[in-house]
Amino acid sequence: MSKKTAKELKKELFYTNESSFVRMSEAETEAAYDFCEEYKSFLDDAKTEREAAAKAIELAKANGFSEFRPGTFYTEGDKIWFNNRNKSVILAVIGKRELSDGVRIAAAHIDSPRLDMKQNPLFEDGGMAFLKTRYYGGIKKYQWTTIPLSLHGAVVKKDGETVTVKIGEDEGDPVFVVTDLLPHLAQEQMDRKLRDGINAEKLNILVGSRPFDDSEESDNIKLNIMNILHEKYGIVEADFQSAELEAVPAFGARDVGLDRSMIGSYGHDDRVCAYPALMAILDTEAPEYTCITVLTDKEETGSDGNTGLHSSYLKYFIADLAAAAGIDPWTVLSASECLSADVNSAYDPNYADAYESRNSSFVNKGVCISKYTGSRGKSGTSDAGAEFVGKIRALLDKANVCWQTGELGRVDLGGGGTVAKFIAALNVDVVDIGVPVLSMHAPFEVVGKADVYAAYMAFSAFFNS
Repeated sequence: MSKKTAKELKKELFYTNESSFVRMSEAETEAAYDFCEEYKSFLDDAKTEREAAAKAIELAKANGFSEFRPGTFYTEGDKIWFNNRNKSVILAVIGKRELSDGVRIAAAHIDSPRLDMKQNPLFEDGGMAFLKTRYYGGIKKYQWTTIPLSLHGAVVKKDGETVTVKIGEDEGDPVFVVTDLLPHLAQEQMDRKLRDGINAEKLNILVGSRPFDDSEESDNIKLNIMNILHEKYGIVEADFQSAELEAVPAFGARDVGLDRSMIGSYGHDDRVCAYPALMAILDTEAPEYTCITVLTDKEETGSDGNTGLHSSYLKYFIADLAAAAGIDPWTVLSASECLSADVNSAYDPNYADAYESRNSSFVNKGVCISKYTGSRGKSGTSDAGAEFVGKIRALLDKANVCWQTGELGRVDLGGGGTVAKFIAALNVDVVDIGVPVLSMHAPFEVVGKADVYAAYMAFSAFFNS
């Protein structure tokens, strides 16, 4: 037997991480680009968790899913959806096997960092009207100044009527903005630490400057804004107290790069995983195991609240399925598996010192498996078992899915968490898998098209295994 060369042994023994475009065929590349056109439309249509939930239900209905009815015994091939308070959604396809064999779960979140309106937001000062905000999730505050913003959300009036608000997205709509100080007067501001350059209480959104009339009444500009809102939506100022209004970037998703290999948009974190997980469940027919996609809320603030995965709505949903089949829910959960579909930070050579390159994920090198997340000494992570990671690794290879591994930056610099730990708390095997993102949590994040498609392929392979 001839001795292998060093080059041959390296190919056999070393881990390599090539560009997905090198590994993919021309047909696969074209399929990835086509898939991402629909994804861009989803991003533009679903900029908030409410809009994403509504869009998911709309697509589910169009694909033969029916609303979940607790107490109903569902059989092989049934497709169901469950709406949790208009801000999180569960979709399921019933499999061939008994529920006692477990279910397959893909869990992504549909909330993103943004500016939320306070409960008493509208005020007038300096001949202008503003809305006061409280930022939601982890943001760099300076990134949210001087960009066009749109206003989305729901206002619940005193009589119980819910009014949907969406201003700034259609051509001809006005947009809104958080102003900033001009460089000529910003010497003191620029001497501060970057995180203190913009005070959170100054993230006020400019909404008008025209008075209602020429009288000497106080708050005449505020009155004009309130009158416009009243004429358009029938609301009064007190209705803000039972409203959920969010300011998000007014621009849409765009291709990035001369080769159009990337997508820039608001809200990739985590709709870049939510959309592939949604499409994977919609495309699933007659799976071996019952398959579930969870699109959840509140991840950016710790998953607390009854629409976040720290609550029990997923557990109760599975318990209802199990009860109708005469099976204990903990038997189902203990045999179940989950892909926690969340993003990771893509290596950025402009900020190389924030990463450990050997254990980073890269744009367009495949969907990223993160065995653990957390911070410092793996604090706040479920840390998937080697057996389950090995199983997922083999599954992706068999399905010819481009994948890689990665951590969220170098040790002790920072870190982050996902919903994996809440699902692991149900005694479910779970590992994080998602798309690498550049400029995560910024108003304009960037992802690779090959990675978006790889995520869809990964979730599809998981559901059909």
